[in-house]
Amino acid sequence: MKKGYKRILTFDIILIVLLLINSFSLNLLSRYKMIVFLLIILFVFWKLFGFEKDKHRYVKEIILDIALLLFVFFILYYLLGILIGFTMTNYYNIGSLINFIIPIILYVILREIFRYMIMCKTEGNMLVTIFSVAVFIVLDITSLVYFVDFSNNIQTFKFISLSVIPAISSNIVFSYITRLTGYKPVIFYALIIELFNFLLPIVPNPSEYLTSIINFLLPIVLGYRVYLFFKKDFDEAVQREYNKKHFLSLLLPALITGIFVYFTSGYFHYNALAIASGSMTPNINKGDVVIIEKIDNNFTSLKKGKVIAFKKDNRIIVHRLVNIIKDKDTYYFYTKGDANKDIDNFVIEGDMIIGVVKQQIPCVGWPAILLSGL
Repeated sequence: MKKGYKRILTFDIILIVLLLINSFSLNLLSRYKMIVFLLIILFVFWKLFGFEKDKHRYVKEIILDIALLLFVFFILYYLLGILIGFTMTNYYNIGSLINFIIPIILYVILREIFRYMIMCKTEGNMLVTIFSVAVFIVLDITSLVYFVDFSNNIQTFKFISLSVIPAISSNIVFSYITRLTGYKPVIFYALIIELFNFLLPIVPNPSEYLTSIINFLLPIVLGYRVYLFFKKDFDEAVQREYNKKHFLSLLLPALITGIFVYFTSGYFHYNALAIASGSMTPNINKGDVVIIEKIDNNFTSLKKGKVIAFKKDNRIIVHRLVNIIKDKDTYYFYTKGDANKDIDNFVIEGDMIIGVVKQQIPCVGWPAILLSGL
């Protein structure tokens, strides 16, 4: 092994050891402290090994290709949200900007510049490359390890499946792309993936494990697209025009997805909900989808016999109104499932009610029910 490789390998091992010590005993590197740590590492690496300017070709073409992939991903992701539900983000304030958005931006940029510096120096040496990728895997999970109780099998399994495996997938792919195209395409991709949950007002609400599967597979798809990009012979102008045409062809699906999101996100006048129980059988069956119209506190529109949707213990329940009591300006509602013998053993107040069931679509809610179990 060349002397230069040995120096980089030694640098990698020292850095991994420092990160592991932090992970298991110190937990010093979080948010802005991690930014400062990366700045120090970048400075030390630059002094020891120097810095090569990013002169890679096809950077614009790769970024356009990544943008196309992300466009398709978001269409599919929001279509999935129609099945699994949406949540509303609440990060439009100074605290979120300082505590989340700015640290993520700085961390991604510094991490990818550091990755580029290391990848330029490994020059394809397999052992050094493996240790270099390991640095970034440990870097991404270092602030999480400290809080994991490894004597608890469930915590250990969740940590590996939700954090470690996606980190391995993304960092292998990012390192591969960086070697071929430099740091700019990876920064572009990583910033969008890391920030969209903070910047978009409505986002899908997948389970932890479904999120883990997405975070594992999406970088692999990205890496495969980049691989195909460099494998084929192409003309730059033709490739650019090809991607633009694909963007235009996706505008209609994006518009249709937006319309579906409007009706199913729960943050507009109408909402769609998959029925996950048989308490309303035979009138509304498990697997059916109901369209709910919000009442916006117009309680006078509610009458006995109507089917309403309301929140109870963080669940949405769809049952039929059997009694309404008004005490001065306060309404109290009593409900019952059509398949149940007894009236529900709780009282529903006005702020718990979402709306009235207006329409019913048989069976189409089964995918949402199945996905919610992941």
